[in-house]
Amino acid sequence: MNSQLHYITRPSSLKENAPLLIMCHGYGSDENDLFSFAKELSEKIFIISVRAPYPMQPYGNAWYAINFDAHQNKWNDVEQATESRDKIAAFIDQACESYPVDINNVTLLGFSQGTILSYAVALSYPKKVKNIIALSGYISDDMLIDNLESKDHSHLDFYCSHGSVDQVIPVDWARKAPQFLNTLNIKNTYSEFPVGHGVAPQNFYEFRSWLEKRI
Repeated sequence: MNSQLHYITRPSSLKENAPLLIMCHGYGSDENDLFSFAKELSEKIFIISVRAPYPMQPYGNAWYAINFDAHQNKWNDVEQATESRDKIAAFIDQACESYPVDINNVTLLGFSQGTILSYAVALSYPKKVKNIIALSGYISDDMLIDNLESKDHSHLDFYCSHGSVDQVIPVDWARKAPQFLNTLNIKNTYSEFPVGHGVAPQNFYEFRSWLEKRI
């Protein structure tokens, strides 16, 4: 597959029409991070874990830069973020053409910055995705397309979760996601767990069960 993004795969036990799961890691990580979930997920799922396009020093990668001013206020490079959003959208098309997967059964799984991008992709390009697992992230309005309400989001289904003591992304930001999705009449489930910026075991088991019912 001729893609701009580096990735690793775990093939499905199915020879055709496999459910496709695309993983988008967090800021400063790489494609191996979320891929550790693969061995615990159904063998029917064709799994692709993608590396973000912007290398960081001394290691790790980002979907977009996070900049700090002299007072340590931070802001996102929205131009890089929208470029990454569009790269993921194009990547979904390429993956569906290159592998024996079901184009109508695509799931995005993101963590942190990867979740922010997964929200942006699904809401901006809803035809490309069916399910979204949004771990420890939030919806960033400035990364969405302008005419959002004109899109058909009726088939989308979101699993959203967050740590109640997350010290990186405030839980209040995550709590706004279900409200936003509800205004668009999008199906969603929201859970909180008593952890920081990470995925608790019970969080993993819950989203795995949620996903298995939908593939």
